[in-house]
Amino acid sequence: MELAIGQTHPLKITDIAFGGEGVGRLGDFVVFVPFVAMGETVEVQIIDVKKRFARGKVERIVEASPTRVEPLCKYYGECGGCQYQHLAYPEQLAIKHKQVCDVFARIGGLATGIIAPVVPCPSPYGYRNRIMIRSQWDKFKQGLNIGFIRADNRLVVDIDECQIAEPALSNQIREVHAHPPPKGGLKVVLRIPPEGWEVPRDSFFQNNFFLLPRLVETVRECLVDCGTRHLVDVYCGVGFFSLELADSVETYTGVELDAMAIKAARRNAITRQRSNGTFVAGSAEEKLPELLQQTTPTASTVILDPPRKGCQPEIIELLRQVRPRQVIYVSCHPATMARDLNVMCAEGVFKVTRVVPLDMFPQTAHVECVADLRHDS
Repeated sequence: MELAIGQTHPLKITDIAFGGEGVGRLGDFVVFVPFVAMGETVEVQIIDVKKRFARGKVERIVEASPTRVEPLCKYYGECGGCQYQHLAYPEQLAIKHKQVCDVFARIGGLATGIIAPVVPCPSPYGYRNRIMIRSQWDKFKQGLNIGFIRADNRLVVDIDECQIAEPALSNQIREVHAHPPPKGGLKVVLRIPPEGWEVPRDSFFQNNFFLLPRLVETVRECLVDCGTRHLVDVYCGVGFFSLELADSVETYTGVELDAMAIKAARRNAITRQRSNGTFVAGSAEEKLPELLQQTTPTASTVILDPPRKGCQPEIIELLRQVRPRQVIYVSCHPATMARDLNVMCAEGVFKVTRVVPLDMFPQTAHVECVADLRHDS
């Protein structure tokens, strides 16, 4: 079959790929289509053709899935922030579990039996405590668009609310509209500060307060089960995991490149009366070798909570050499996490005992995962 841009074809959706696009086949071509559900038959218009795959957009739903629901957001499908609002929440969780299993099996070489069901969020809407909106000059209306990047291009869609953000942030969006940036191209970060924590404006903090206790509980269960006495928290930010888990260990040390975050972490330690540890400013690659020398590997747990791109190879190799008893890896990007776990577990140095996915990002294609790795001396 020869596909060309502009053609219209019926397409049976047989899978939902990581990232949220539906998958179907037309002859030898795999066709990716957003905003569809498993099992649906849709009429798609081809919008892009590559050598072995194509992309399409839905023109008409021929046979709808029973899991399809009405999106809550009036911008859904136009705004690129969400991918799953058209799916019932239990279906979102099932899709994410399958995707995590597929990614960890394909990239990480891990058995899917160790992957727990996805922990649901108690508030599937209105959960985000931090968003970043953009301003862009619209030459047609001769004014600024203020909002998020569109789903189908790099232009900004003008919004006055966000259904997955906490309601107070939608009020802040309207304030930005009332007092707009002086020009296009500027980004505006809106945030609700976490109660009891000092977080500098540009420093990282988990964006879902509703599921945060369950994330901490998951990591704590891994830590306590292993029974180690010392905790090294890599990419520690403002000290969240270090300070939440400090009462479960004799000592903790956090390391973070963001100097402002480290200063905040030290003040957070005082506020939370966690005096059995320290925070070190610097890159993990530079500081971690010395920090690991100060602990007994057989009595130590290392927490890794890296950026989406994953860990630096030097960090992984260092952990393979030092071999702490436990590594707890926390990530919002299962593919880079699976890649890193595959390397860490090579030659049996570490073994992944379980992976717990948590739906920190309902209505989107993202998912947080916690992996418990052990080294048996």
